[in-house]
Amino acid sequence: MSISLDGFVAGPEQSRENPLGIGGLELHRWHLGDERSNEADETAAGWLMRPRGAYVMGRNMFGPIRGDWDEDWRGWWGPEPPYHAPVFVLTHHPHEPIELEGGTTFHFVTGGFDAAYAQARDAAGDDGVDIAGGASTVRQALLAGVVDELRLDIAPVLLGSGERIFDGVESLGMEPVEVLHSPLATHIRYRRVSGTRPH
Repeated sequence: MSISLDGFVAGPEQSRENPLGIGGLELHRWHLGDERSNEADETAAGWLMRPRGAYVMGRNMFGPIRGDWDEDWRGWWGPEPPYHAPVFVLTHHPHEPIELEGGTTFHFVTGGFDAAYAQARDAAGDDGVDIAGGASTVRQALLAGVVDELRLDIAPVLLGSGERIFDGVESLGMEPVEVLHSPLATHIRYRRVSGTRPH
């Protein structure tokens, strides 16, 4: 997750025009081709794009539509999303699966995070599950104790308000195992400390 210094992973007023909220795009300069990016950013982008067996994401990450599915939205990523695996989308409104190019199929799960995660685990086999976001979905994964590795890309940006991932998470139960630096972000990989779970 890319995150601001003041703890936000998206800015305020998310919309179709500003999917990451006002100022939210600044959190992602490190992997969007900024001329100041360096080898550390390339390594962190490799962490980000490493293939997984399945993904879980929230409906807000999938798209800007709220409530009933009243238009044919197929995600932000065009005909071939970067996932190339099953993606389980949390929603309160049923929707038929959407199969796109490159092996990505979006499955819509109305039974909550635990149900989506269980389906993703079954689909992934031994290849692992990635909690793709957004903030609420990552927070639910942390509280469920299913996150073994957390990667934060901390941008030197202050957003002031928006979406947080750690609200309500009282302890993390993780320790840093790798830190990389660039002018655009500090990349930290955390791993679960054996025998601990957040609460």
